[in-house]
Amino acid sequence: MITVIKGGRVIDPYNGKDEVTDVVVEGERIKEVGPYKGRADRIIDARGKVVCPGFVDIHVHFRDPGFTQKEDLYSGSKAAARGGFTTVCCMPNTNPVNDNALVSHYIVKKAKEIDLCDIFPIGAITKGERGEELVEFYTMKNAGCVAFSDDGMPVRNAFVLKQALTYSKSLNLPITLHEEDVNLSAGGVINEGYYSTKMGLAGIPNCSESAMIARDVEILKHTGGHIHICHVSTKESIKIIERAKEEELHITCEATPHHLSLTEEETDGFNTYAKVNPPLRTEEDVKSLQEAVKNGIVDALATDHAPHDEKSKETTMSKAAFGISGLETAFAVLNTYLVEKKIISLPELIALMTYKPSTIYHLPRGTLSKGKLANITIIDLNKEWMVNRKEFVSKGKNTPFHNKNLKGQICYTMYKGKITYERGNDF
Repeated sequence: MITVIKGGRVIDPYNGKDEVTDVVVEGERIKEVGPYKGRADRIIDARGKVVCPGFVDIHVHFRDPGFTQKEDLYSGSKAAARGGFTTVCCMPNTNPVNDNALVSHYIVKKAKEIDLCDIFPIGAITKGERGEELVEFYTMKNAGCVAFSDDGMPVRNAFVLKQALTYSKSLNLPITLHEEDVNLSAGGVINEGYYSTKMGLAGIPNCSESAMIARDVEILKHTGGHIHICHVSTKESIKIIERAKEEELHITCEATPHHLSLTEEETDGFNTYAKVNPPLRTEEDVKSLQEAVKNGIVDALATDHAPHDEKSKETTMSKAAFGISGLETAFAVLNTYLVEKKIISLPELIALMTYKPSTIYHLPRGTLSKGKLANITIIDLNKEWMVNRKEFVSKGKNTPFHNKNLKGQICYTMYKGKITYERGNDF
């Protein structure tokens, strides 16, 4: 079957392409990109729209196995498709933890059966994410893991991290870190500052993140290998990462849509939907992150999609779960707060959501190159819309963007040549 995506603005940063033309898909793969007058079994009119590689998210929580009341691999895949994502990487803090090949095989097998997007598992660094005993890295890699992380938990023991970096270096896979000194953040609910004081809540200081990054950079200097820093949130962290890059250490980092757009003010009035870890920070931190994206210090944009059931959020601020459901709003948030405000260009944004995250985890995704899988996203860049969390296809309706106006909406998502999402024909 030949599908022609006709007359869209094709943006493929990996190949340096930004032009109005056609994309031709034959079966599961890209046949060609360019003017096409041949036979077509299906034509998608993309005039006035943007056509780009399917988005890649290297940080999601699909809660499966073990917490499927919050999300499962099927509902998470639907949310990914609705957000324009064709590739995601799942964090291991499931139940049981993805610390062995059996759990990894389960995720890979179920993802293939669902067949709505690529789902690559990220294995735990330590057994049970307890920070004590390393998992069998080689076996986990062979089971399909593309990185190792105890996300949700920092690696407290510096010697364990040293061992992890040494072993992962030989496998050419990154160690992906949730950076938090739990002694500094213990009991913390929101950012330490004006609003934590106003509401009488324990705060999480900036140094709980930056101090751990500083420690881990020193370990990286000693061992070599590759550290990837999750959801950077503070100006101090950015400075440390920038210096490490200047020293040519193999360190990469990601930032989330919510940390690039919202401040701690969202938590005012005990808004549990704005409770996330790391917390929403100050305006100064947000501007620092935006500048880091602009200057290339941030290597990828990732959602940290963390869906929760209603009862996990409809409670007191102290008891509410940390996390934001982010897949279905990601592009629109980033387009509204970065592109529309002239901080970065649209091709730069698409690069940070496609081939650049793919490069970090060595994934053969994120391009419209001839012969590659036809993973494609079509965007109505001018569509303005109001977020309604009740319309999410994710089980997690927990978003601080509810009732906020955004610009840019996904029209189609194509995965391996088949349409997995079409606006107006939701799941």
